[in-house]
Amino acid sequence: MSNKVDFFRHDLGEAELSMIREVLQTPMLTTGKVTREFEDRFAAYLGVEHAIGCMSATAALQLAYLALDIGEGDEVITTPMSFIATSNAILHVGATPVFVDVEADTGNIDPAAIEAAITDRTRAIAPVHLYGQLCDMREIARIATKHGLAIIEDCAHSLEASQDGYRSGNLGTIGAFSFYPTKSMTCGEGGCITTHDADLASKLQQLTLHGMTKGAGDRYGSKYEHWDMDLLGYKANLSNLLAAMLLPQLDRIDANRQRREEISRRYEQAFVSLDGVDFPRVRSGRTSARHLFSIWVDASQRDNYLAALQEEGIGVAVNYRAIHLMRYYKERFGYKAGMFPEAERIGASTITLPLFALLPDPQVDQVIDAVSRVAKRLQ
Repeated sequence: MSNKVDFFRHDLGEAELSMIREVLQTPMLTTGKVTREFEDRFAAYLGVEHAIGCMSATAALQLAYLALDIGEGDEVITTPMSFIATSNAILHVGATPVFVDVEADTGNIDPAAIEAAITDRTRAIAPVHLYGQLCDMREIARIATKHGLAIIEDCAHSLEASQDGYRSGNLGTIGAFSFYPTKSMTCGEGGCITTHDADLASKLQQLTLHGMTKGAGDRYGSKYEHWDMDLLGYKANLSNLLAAMLLPQLDRIDANRQRREEISRRYEQAFVSLDGVDFPRVRSGRTSARHLFSIWVDASQRDNYLAALQEEGIGVAVNYRAIHLMRYYKERFGYKAGMFPEAERIGASTITLPLFALLPDPQVDQVIDAVSRVAKRLQ
């Protein structure tokens, strides 16, 4: 279909190609000077002390738990309304994810449910800033401080988000960011870990490179020095080539967010009075990263909406089905429908619409018109 509206398109171009060419003219393609430059600029943008590039947000989450020595016998309180990577990372270190329900109007983890779920095995809270809006981090930080818990922020959606003077990753012990293809910054596959703690940053840096005391950039950039291994780490570092793709995007990240804000507000204005269609609300005082725009429809008609919108040429996705109702989690932990009703309602009714900086106004109109037609037809 010639007038198809893609679900997402990146805006990478000549600036990124130019940076890649620069790196290709050097012998150091793996982690080195360019990666360090990106980490420094990324940390400055967020207002955090340290940023460590890695291969994905999933890797960032898993390394966060390893760095905090969270593992077998430990529990981490998190949300079922996220991508499976959030809870899978907890399982991969041997700990147990403990789900609590979400806020009805935002889809973010409900702080009121967190404290009731704390046990003597709880070691951390893992909030997810769904769709780009920060969770109530002041309240989550209060709970964490009261009970001596770490906070691992899943910031995959919330790079540009802010609230009450703090930004994504500011109040957590560790933050995990994503540069997956559909994110507001991308290098195809990549991620970053942030923290204010210098000792944690040093440990995380080592964990991304097998636990080695020196990476290749350190070993070969000057007089050779022997390295040692004093941690059991992983191969999860971010290369100079990938960092080269990310650096130019920092220059336009806020302008791109503003464009997504404009599109999101047009969607909200169009859908606020459309029967059968609802959407998450951005609460007062919060600036959403506007990573995704999802609508919520009658669960019994959701799949019909998906099919009809695709027939109209609109790219769509589902973000997300509730994790605890995935077969693996049901079979391993005995989760059942009805345990987390708000997450289940969202998971059964949600549809994500196209939202990216290069989306032109005529295609925004096309999405709005298609949703309106389908909603009226399926009432």
